[in-house]
Amino acid sequence: MMAVTSACKDSATKISSLDNGKYVRYTPEQVEALERLYYECPKPSSMRRQQLIRECPILSDIEPKQIKVWFQNRRCREKQRKEASRLQTVNRKLTAMNRLLMEENDRLQKQVSQLVYENSYFRQQTQNATLATTDTSCESVVTSGQQNLTPPHPPKDASPAGLLSIAEETLAEFLSKATGTAVEWVQMPGMKPGPDSIGIVAISHGCTGVAARACGLVGLEPTRVAEILKDWPSWFRDCRAVDVLNVLSTGNGGTIELLYMQLYAPTTLAPARDFWLLRYTSILEDGSLVVCERSLNNTQNGPSMPPVQNFVRAEMLSSGYLIRPCEGGGSIIHMVDHMDLEPWSVPEVLRPLYKSSTLLAQKNTMAALRLLRQISQEVSQPNVTGWGRRPAALRALSQKLSRGFNEAVNGFTDEGWSLLENDGIDDVTLLVNMSHGKTMMGANMSYSNGFPSMSNAVLCAKASMLLQNVTPAMLIRFLREHRSEWADSSIDAYSAAAIKTGQCGLPGSHAGTFGGQIILPLAQTVEHEEFMEVVKFENVSHYRDDKLMPGDIFLLQLCNGVDENTVGTSAELIFAPIDASFSDDAPILPSGFRIIPLDSGMDASSPYRTLDLASALDVGPAGNRASGDCAGQSGKSKSVMTIAFQFVFDVHLQDNVAAMARQYVRSIIASVQRVALALSPSNFGPHANLQTPAGAPEAQTLALWISQSYRCFMGMELLKNEGRESILKSLWHHTDAVMCCSLQALPNFTFANQSGLDMLETTLVALQDITLEKIFDDNGKKTLASEFPRIMQQGFICLQGGICLSSMGRAISYDKAVAWKVLNEEENAHCICFMFMNWSFV
Repeated sequence: MMAVTSACKDSATKISSLDNGKYVRYTPEQVEALERLYYECPKPSSMRRQQLIRECPILSDIEPKQIKVWFQNRRCREKQRKEASRLQTVNRKLTAMNRLLMEENDRLQKQVSQLVYENSYFRQQTQNATLATTDTSCESVVTSGQQNLTPPHPPKDASPAGLLSIAEETLAEFLSKATGTAVEWVQMPGMKPGPDSIGIVAISHGCTGVAARACGLVGLEPTRVAEILKDWPSWFRDCRAVDVLNVLSTGNGGTIELLYMQLYAPTTLAPARDFWLLRYTSILEDGSLVVCERSLNNTQNGPSMPPVQNFVRAEMLSSGYLIRPCEGGGSIIHMVDHMDLEPWSVPEVLRPLYKSSTLLAQKNTMAALRLLRQISQEVSQPNVTGWGRRPAALRALSQKLSRGFNEAVNGFTDEGWSLLENDGIDDVTLLVNMSHGKTMMGANMSYSNGFPSMSNAVLCAKASMLLQNVTPAMLIRFLREHRSEWADSSIDAYSAAAIKTGQCGLPGSHAGTFGGQIILPLAQTVEHEEFMEVVKFENVSHYRDDKLMPGDIFLLQLCNGVDENTVGTSAELIFAPIDASFSDDAPILPSGFRIIPLDSGMDASSPYRTLDLASALDVGPAGNRASGDCAGQSGKSKSVMTIAFQFVFDVHLQDNVAAMARQYVRSIIASVQRVALALSPSNFGPHANLQTPAGAPEAQTLALWISQSYRCFMGMELLKNEGRESILKSLWHHTDAVMCCSLQALPNFTFANQSGLDMLETTLVALQDITLEKIFDDNGKKTLASEFPRIMQQGFICLQGGICLSSMGRAISYDKAVAWKVLNEEENAHCICFMFMNWSFV
């Protein structure tokens, strides 16, 4: 504010100096004309100001310099206005946040008082326990028995009065969690409250099931907030459907709804969940709007819902939203999500997913707050984003992508999916869908190969695999940025053509080649947790019907969870081929990847294993347990990746397409495995009970060998002498290109730091396919052939500056190069290390 005021004073001084100490006074008509011109052009050039004077006779008696100063002052006032508005907004947020913090402080004080009371009570009980053991009177026994006969909840029934009794009980329990001390809450890791945060987020500690609580500020009215949050399928990605089976009005102006809700399973290894719920909407005496929900079960004698095939009935404990109107507009919202997801029904290795309050907070509670903030910003600042679409339309597209991927992962029979027999190996599961609604997806009713498009079907190939010591964010980001490392462009082109024209032949047997990759951003959430984009691959060559067909491929792509600073977050990359003239109602067939972190304390299979987890788990009636090589393996971090790819095909080609899809997904699994291992330098830690391939030491150990060998032969330090992980980090970020090659007759590269990868224009995955002689020209190869034996004899050589080549054939100049022999712990030669200094592309 002071800076802006100072600028205005400077402008006023300029006016005074221009008019010999006299301020210029403008008539109302002149001010009106200048204001009109200001909105057309707030910063006119000198020529434009001259033109303004000529076009507006009313300004003819004003000098151009005076008009220049007027525009300066006007811009200054506009800055002041915007700054004042911003500060008022921040002040309102801080005031509301202060109110939230005061309420949170009161709740914590109540919790402390309750804990003090309970501590005193338990001490008294402990002291009386000794006396109670000698008390065998009949009166004592009878009294104790009478207390145990009292049920925890009075009987309820399905009548309106009975349902209202359940609803009022649900409301009381919810409020005790939202603003009281019914649940012990601890702050969500990594969440810091403030005016720019989404709110105060906490997770449960030591309660039944999993629970998350949040309170925050949103710029929407309470009724609008309730309307958005009650529509679960519109914002909660895991929600498949919500059916409202009955609605009752209560005498106090509230509403009771009976709901049946289904949730998708996040992976192929677990069944989906469903809920039988009561929802109670009411207004409190202070004007706050409350929406609370809970499961109905047999203990309440209320209405029942029979079990549904392929779903596990989970329980929602009292949850909901307390929405209070905020002074100056907007709302203060308290949210509670509390569920028992029946973890016994999934394999033991996956149970942390169903016991994690943090995951519940990220997927449910925080997602709801982010949506409300995003909609609030769209209301206050309406704009049009990528491809001329408004944010609401882009959200619908992202929901469409996510829903299509979830449908493929779950493969419900009521959607028309049926299982195909495997080929003797259970690593990839194939499903086929012949239903008209699924296969057509709004596609053109064209004809292909003599068959009408009515004969088209959809095939889904899906699998799951365990990963170790690679973060979901890092792996998803690599898969997004380096599609050519794992994808086959001919299959992408085939899928794109099938969606566009309905022609569902087979892709050629020859692999395609990717051209340039162009990413066109469409939208991003306010917290930058998710973004949508269109990916264009130019001049993609692929074979179709034995003909080389060049062209462009467009993918609509959804990516989330790529922020590595957010611990324990799942990540997704979901995409679908689209036409260049993509419309909102165009058919899409999503495929992609989902990676969910697991508890590091759980057992997991070896990172070299890529088979579907179902083939390595022993399923029993009381749940599943890990077996085989899944038992006894303990890594630093583990996650489960789910892969699902969908293909449109002609039903007469089902066997051929099934074989192609199975082989394609297996190749993707192999590629992902290689990428995960390459991105995980600490994957083979010194305390990990893993069998590493011969000649492939852990990355930290290799960095230590490189450093020690350099000191031994060169007499100086290459890296700082710190711990193993610090040495690896220093080597990876070393400014010079450091790379290792094998001791074979035709040496190939086995390791390179970041500078080395940049110099060779390659990745860790493709590095091993590059031979040493490939990067040298003829003179370099001769020099290398003569000098290589000296490395083995004396341990090192120094090479003068010269020219070498990248893997893409680009010329690279370097000032100096050093090569030395890397010795292992037994002082045997393990590899040769090269370091190219001060390199650059020519």
